[in-house]
Order: sequence, then C-alpha cells, then structure tokens
Amino acid sequence: MQMGPEERKVMREREKAYRERVKGEVDSALHDSGLHLEGEKRQQFEQRYLQERRRIEYELRQQTEAKRQEKLPALRERLKKEFQEPSPSVTSTSAPAASSSPKK
Repeated sequence: MQMGPEERKVMREREKAYRERVKGEVDSALHDSGLHLEGEKRQQFEQRYLQERRRIEYELRQQTEAKRQEKLPALRERLKKEFQEPSPSVTSTSAPAASSSPKK
C-alpha cells in the first residue's frame, strides 16, 4: 500500500502526538510515584512503564473482542428479525398515514 505525501505527513503527526502523550504519561507516572530517577534508571523506568502499558492495553483489547464475539450472534439475530421480509400470508394492519394539513 502506497501512501501519498499528505497521508505520510498525517501519519507522522499522529505518531508524534502519540509519543508526546505517552511521554507525558510516563513523566506523570514517575512524578506520582515519588521517585526521583536520573539517567539509566529513568530510561529503565520508562521502558518498564511502556512495556506494562502495552501488556495492559493488549489484555483490554482481548477482553473487548471476547465480549464483542459473545454479543454478535444476538445482534445478528435481532437484525435478521428486524429486516426480514414479512411473509406473504401476513397482512399489514398499518394504513398509510393521512395528511394532517387542511386542504385549501
């Protein structure tokens, strides 16, 4: 799949925004922990935080997908009933709506 220059630019901007947001979250997590880390220890903290965050996000996606799969059969059946053509032997009891505006 080839992306045009504008699409690549948008993707780079999204990636940059994502990295900035995650960096802010890492900084916030470090601040909230009360730790004062520098250099290599800070990098290790950042790596560990991101690793655990990815694991949590993966688990949440798995849970969401499992719930979706549980609910899809009922959704399909409901839509099937809703959009199923009425059988020819059943007559409709609804009459066309009459216009409520007075005739002039």
